[in-house]
Amino acid sequence: MAGRIVCFGELLLRLTAPGRELLMQTGNLDVHVGGAEANVGIGLANLGHAVSMVSAVPDNPLGRAAIRFVRGQGLNTHNVQLRDGRMGLYFLSAGAGLRASDIVYDRAASSFAAAPADAFDWRAILDGAAMLHLSGITPALGPATAQAALSAARAARGLGVQVSFDGNYRARLWETWDSDPRAVLTELVSLTDTMFGNHRDISLLLGEQFSGDGPNRRREAAEAAFAAFPNLQRIASTARHIDDTDRHRIAARVDTRERGYQTEDVVVAGIVDRIGGGDAYAAGILHGVLSGQDLEATVATGLALTCLKHSLPGDASLFSQADIAAFLQGALDVRR
Repeated sequence: MAGRIVCFGELLLRLTAPGRELLMQTGNLDVHVGGAEANVGIGLANLGHAVSMVSAVPDNPLGRAAIRFVRGQGLNTHNVQLRDGRMGLYFLSAGAGLRASDIVYDRAASSFAAAPADAFDWRAILDGAAMLHLSGITPALGPATAQAALSAARAARGLGVQVSFDGNYRARLWETWDSDPRAVLTELVSLTDTMFGNHRDISLLLGEQFSGDGPNRRREAAEAAFAAFPNLQRIASTARHIDDTDRHRIAARVDTRERGYQTEDVVVAGIVDRIGGGDAYAAGILHGVLSGQDLEATVATGLALTCLKHSLPGDASLFSQADIAAFLQGALDVRR
């Protein structure tokens, strides 16, 4: 496999109402470790890549449990700091039928959000790395994390380390402080090689409305982004059509400067947990890029991993290359 991937972002605990209960319906909650960047890292580690996690958690049983979990999935946690503060949390009530899932965040003033911008030595952390993966959630948390994300991306660019960036635009987080999301995200994307985002993200960045109605419109948005951001080499996205909570239709797409490729819809039925599906897709695409797969194979790998993630409780993809191969071969019988 290509060199080490560094993932920078907040580790969270997800507390989920069991089954498909509403939050606090019975007062019971299941706990999973989550976080967009960690989810991508875990997905990549399960595909055989060397991954390091960079974050900050409280020096208490919750923070140490989060570290143990990601370390148990094969991630190097040397640069996950133990700091004062609290653990970031979010609460999930899984949807059913025509009732959508519902999320409540409780992450204000967490150890990660409160960490100073200069808490991380990026030149040392990125030494020898092949790729840095970030998401738009980190800069949305506040001015310190915004500056930290920018510092990480600038250092990576200066060291010749590829930058992967997932837009993950969260308006409610940006609105909690005196922020300028377009300015911050524009600089991050200007430093990015691989962007995960769609026509809506490009519209925000360029201040121009683009439509996602069909492959030609999606290509139009991608070409505008390539023209605006010379370092950008590929843009990956999915299109999801929701029939009901248990049945979605998903297509995957990657655009390069030369061309775009989009799959047909795949029906994903009997959904167990859709949280983290986008992060699984990112892990699949980055696996394809780092493994030297061609465009079609890379898109197929991303689509396979996001579809498989819908079958698994929790936030992260825990699937192997053998699982992807079985999916692509249509192997649904029991493997004995």
